[in-house]
Amino acid sequence: MKHLSLRARLTLIYGGLFMVAGMLLLGLTYALFNQQLSSDHRMIIKGTYLTPAPSGATPTKQPQKELVVLNSAGDVLTGADAERVMNEQRDQVRSAATESLLTQGAIALLLVGGLAAGSGWLVAGRVLAPLYRVTDTARRIATAPAAGRGLHERIALSGPDDEVKNLADAFDTMVERLDHSFDGQRRFVANASHELRTPLTVGRALVEVAMHRRSASADVKQLGESLLAINHRHEQLISGLLILADSEKELTDRYPVNLADVVGHVVAQSASEAAAADVEVRADPGDGPTSGDALLLERLVHNLVENAIRHNRAGGWVEVSSRRAADQVEVEVANSGADIPPYEVEGLFKPFHRLNDDRLVSAKGAGLGLSIVRSVAEAHGGSVRARAREGGGLVVIVTLPVDPG
Repeated sequence: MKHLSLRARLTLIYGGLFMVAGMLLLGLTYALFNQQLSSDHRMIIKGTYLTPAPSGATPTKQPQKELVVLNSAGDVLTGADAERVMNEQRDQVRSAATESLLTQGAIALLLVGGLAAGSGWLVAGRVLAPLYRVTDTARRIATAPAAGRGLHERIALSGPDDEVKNLADAFDTMVERLDHSFDGQRRFVANASHELRTPLTVGRALVEVAMHRRSASADVKQLGESLLAINHRHEQLISGLLILADSEKELTDRYPVNLADVVGHVVAQSASEAAAADVEVRADPGDGPTSGDALLLERLVHNLVENAIRHNRAGGWVEVSSRRAADQVEVEVANSGADIPPYEVEGLFKPFHRLNDDRLVSAKGAGLGLSIVRSVAEAHGGSVRARAREGGGLVVIVTLPVDPG
């Protein structure tokens, strides 16, 4: 019973109540019918009786001083024999009437009960239709690819001002407040990142001016290089936060993008970094037509390749490929490197999370690379899965919807 839907439970309740009421009505009818038969029999015994007459004669009504009947053979019976015959006839009539009442009444009850259950199913569906809308909207919001997406949806239920409409209006109010909260959070991140860029740019310019003065000593130049490196890492962090904030927005405009072109472009851009890290990058850009924001998709592939190069070893390798699989396209990036425990893989997609709980900005990045990858993929209706490679390294596969055009 607990696994049935509310509509099914209401239907069973309607049908059950109708069947119970019908059975009570049938039982009451049987009791009244039985009482009436007994009353009629007593009236016949105490009153007058129409005595059957021979063929062709008219039955005569006589005072019932003594019960006189004719049996089926035409014999006249009186006294105990007449009463016995009367009782037998009465029992036969009662048995036939009772059987007819109960049988036909039960059949009628089943037919009308089935009709009542079907009507209850239809009525329950009409009554619960607004609740289905509330449930569907809540499910779409809850299963949105990322937090904050889908909050623009509203139920906007119309109709009488009843309990269901009040529930829908309260749900719309809650979702609207959440939508404003997430929008405010994204705006704060974007605005804060923009505001932080200015002092970092000014700081970098001052350090460069101090380093390039003729009177700058070797210590000043070395300190300047360290400050520039720290400044560059902070700029990476701010850039990553801006991209992450942009990727969590709803995509309003989509354009055709072929992942083969993106993979080829990103691998060419990463050649110098791969050579400096002594990592070989192998590309297999297969046809992968999709649609979306070209800049965000380029950042997705760039982050995957950059992450695979930086978290590698000297003499290692990176393999980048794209392909079409039925109604989806995939980008796969695999690399050699250190062993990664399988239970740590999912944590790599969290912002600022690295292996061994290292949450500091380092030369390898700000810890937002894979977070941005997942956010961009989900904004395009796709998904990301990863697994640790045997022998070290990681395999990341991004799946996106294919562009049929």
